[in-house]
Amino acid sequence: MITVGTDLIEIERIRRALARYERFRERCFTEAERAYCDSRPNPAQSYAGRFAGKEAVGKALGFGVARAFAWREVEIVGRPKPAVRLSGKLAERAAQLGVGSVDLSMTHSRELAQAVAVAYDG
Repeated sequence: MITVGTDLIEIERIRRALARYERFRERCFTEAERAYCDSRPNPAQSYAGRFAGKEAVGKALGFGVARAFAWREVEIVGRPKPAVRLSGKLAERAAQLGVGSVDLSMTHSRELAQAVAVAYDG
């Protein structure tokens, strides 16, 4: 079985959320993700890519980003090729679906960040 999820987000939207909501970083990103994004020349761009990645993973797992979605249960790790580390309910959901791993690709322009996640068995 192979499932795909994708997401596209405006970087400015994430920039505004970072400025406006104090807890946005802590609610949506792990400590390691925050350290990485905050170390980049354009943190909003990095946060936007990871935010899109998390949404794409949720969609690929059929979980979406409903009320029960826990943003930090999807951690985007690794460079230059991002990898996905699942925990909690999302890891349980992946196991129920027989998902062995999730491949992730992220990209951005000046205005947009996009991610595509492919979940597959085995």
